[in-house]
Amino acid sequence: MNFELMLEGIRNVFDLMSLLTIAFGMVIGIFIGALPGLSATMGVALLLPLTFGMDPGVGIPMLIALYCGGMYGGSISAILIHTPGTPAAAATCEDGYPMTLKGEAGIALGYSVTSSFVGGIFSAIVLLFVAPLLANISYLFGPAEYFILALLGLTLIATLASDEWVKGLISGSIGLFLATVGMDFMTGISRFTFGSMSLLDGIPLVVILIGVFSISQALKLLEQNEEDNSTSSSIISGRLFPKISELLKYKTTLIRSSIIGSIIGAIPGTGGGIACWVGYNEAKRASKTPELFGTGIPEGVIAAEAANNAVTGSALIPTLVLGIPGSSVTAILLSGLIFHGLRPGPRFITEFGGLTYTIIFSIFVANVFMLFFGYLFSKAGVYITRIKRQIIAPFIVVLSTIGAYAIDQSMFDVMLMFVFGLIGYLMIRYKFPVAPMVIALILAKMAELGMRQTLLINRGNVLGFFKNPLSVILFLIALLSIGSALYKDFTVRKKSK
Repeated sequence: MNFELMLEGIRNVFDLMSLLTIAFGMVIGIFIGALPGLSATMGVALLLPLTFGMDPGVGIPMLIALYCGGMYGGSISAILIHTPGTPAAAATCEDGYPMTLKGEAGIALGYSVTSSFVGGIFSAIVLLFVAPLLANISYLFGPAEYFILALLGLTLIATLASDEWVKGLISGSIGLFLATVGMDFMTGISRFTFGSMSLLDGIPLVVILIGVFSISQALKLLEQNEEDNSTSSSIISGRLFPKISELLKYKTTLIRSSIIGSIIGAIPGTGGGIACWVGYNEAKRASKTPELFGTGIPEGVIAAEAANNAVTGSALIPTLVLGIPGSSVTAILLSGLIFHGLRPGPRFITEFGGLTYTIIFSIFVANVFMLFFGYLFSKAGVYITRIKRQIIAPFIVVLSTIGAYAIDQSMFDVMLMFVFGLIGYLMIRYKFPVAPMVIALILAKMAELGMRQTLLINRGNVLGFFKNPLSVILFLIALLSIGSALYKDFTVRKKSK
């Protein structure tokens, strides 16, 4: 661990501009997370173009703060109106909403933001100590290892992103095809451009991200009926701050859920949606009074929120160290780094150590801001949840259009954005996961470059991919990933018969 780089990261994070952008990202994240139907992924995609004029040490921490804020913000609507603002807050509904019905909405939100803070800080500590250790293997990576690493990322994401692995693989294949559009980087020959000069540099990744995550979400919101939120109280009364003694009562649950979330977050293809349920179920299983879960007890809220927020830091471990985005949000963060000319991977920490520690310490600062703004805005949460979808959807479209146009001041990019928005909407409607397509787009360049360089070095001999034991290990893990997906699908189909 390099203490000089750590100090550089701390100095960068505590710069006034960095603190302001992190605070801005946190406020926007909480707001977006609290709105039912939206998500942290959509928020990060929407604000990504805003970071292009910023230093990456300022812009990326802002997006990370939005990510952390969105994860917590989802609990606000889950507790107040029994509608999780994000999928990661689904388990919070189980005890959060019953607490609201008992007149304890204020303290439920207090437990939520406090446990979210603990989970987020714990995951940041895990990232701080684990990422530099894994970076020590960077010297083992050559073109063959990078190709198989990308292949591993593709198999993990495509198979774990959805229960229906076939649809996951189809989605990933679409992403691989889209990545081939443009000029071949080795021969200079145009591929699938259909004579369009605008496609010679390929389809802008950010345009695709805004389309499939933001425009598709706006279309989805417009087709939904307005839900009746009259069950939420007009005023959140009572205290918000849990007492220290009350938190210590649930210290085991806090620690257990933080560990569970950190482990799950580090596994590509999982995320807060899985972590919240695992944390909740483990707390229920370990409880002496499991029958009370679901009736409105603080332990249920704490277990779910500590687990889903513990994902935020550990999810960056495979993203920064291996260049494999483990979720939709980290895929967007990865694309932001790529836009700035920074390619995360095994050598990222050694080559960009200052930026790495800036990102890591920004998670600590973001969680402190989350604690502050979470308590500050809790009583206003009920009003956020009542904003009508007919207002939200056009607002998303306007911001998306501005963001897509700002990239290259091109109306062609705006049209592409709407095309991919429609594609994303159709994929969601017919239950094709979007994440594998986006992640395949990001990993495709690494895979193609590694494959072609390896074949050139070894004069076309495919055995050149397996000269290094590390390549063999990574390839076996990829095979196991595919095999586990096939076995899971076979088991599910067998039970359904």
